[in-house]
Amino acid sequence: MSANLDGQLVVAISSRALFDLEEENRVFEDGPAPVLTRDLPPGVKKDAAYMKLQLERLDVPARPGVAFSLVKKLLAFNDAPESTGEAVSPAEPRQRVEVVILSRNDPVSGMRVFRSAQHYGLNIQRGTFNRGAPPWRYLKPLHANLFLSTHLSDVRAALEAGVPAAQVYPHSVRASDAHPNEVRIAFDGDAVLFSDEAEMVFQAQGLSAFQAHERDKAAQPLLAGPFKPLLEALQRLQQAGTSRMSIRTALVTARSAPAHERAIRTLMNWNIEVDEVMFLGGLAKGPFLREFEPDFFFDDQTGHVNSAAQHVPAGHVVSGASNRPT
Repeated sequence: MSANLDGQLVVAISSRALFDLEEENRVFEDGPAPVLTRDLPPGVKKDAAYMKLQLERLDVPARPGVAFSLVKKLLAFNDAPESTGEAVSPAEPRQRVEVVILSRNDPVSGMRVFRSAQHYGLNIQRGTFNRGAPPWRYLKPLHANLFLSTHLSDVRAALEAGVPAAQVYPHSVRASDAHPNEVRIAFDGDAVLFSDEAEMVFQAQGLSAFQAHERDKAAQPLLAGPFKPLLEALQRLQQAGTSRMSIRTALVTARSAPAHERAIRTLMNWNIEVDEVMFLGGLAKGPFLREFEPDFFFDDQTGHVNSAAQHVPAGHVVSGASNRPT
């Protein structure tokens, strides 16, 4: 019988989202330094210099990247038996989370990625390395619950295919190590957890119309946004539980009263619980996220993502009215 990932939380992630490969990426983007090309034949493609550099650094572990903390903590759900006390053989740990590398890197560079994962004790065994080709098409056979990548086009395509996805901002501050036994994830509301229905009202008619619209429809649940399936999967993982790992979620939104009620009632209608809700009424989200200390924050507006990235790992959800071509 072939292997399958049924019942697992599947996270697909690019090499640059998991590891800090920005120095190497500059060699590819800006062109190689002469020292990297002196042994290469004339006219060689610039990715050959990138491959050469990665091969030279094969035994040098790449530094942790923006989503490293999130991945490491999620994988820790595989290391302990369920909180019910069920005995699990050390040779056959219960597999609740699967992390798969989906990378535009070449296969040679893929060797360094896997070696780096092994160095940090990340049990990552699966991956595709596509040498420049878009890897998002492999999300469907993986039944991925989340895709994280630095490539905007791949993220957009994944979202269009119905997979929760975000563009990782490589300049984001790395996650705090203050909560080693707790995965902390923060979400924006409209166009992320919820549809962009209310956001379209706000953009077309302004704040007063938005608040009136949400007050009048307080009892009517919002439609699902692209990240509702991920929040559901995280809740299932939390309920399965382990003896030493937990999940804490937060809704961090620019909404304020009276528009707060519809958001809360929507979550109640979905039978989904979050641990914290912040109704900020347009205040900058970054300072509040700094205090929450998430392993990752998801938002559909680049302004909020940039604010957050100064304090925590952050990613851009390229969906909804704010991201449609003008």
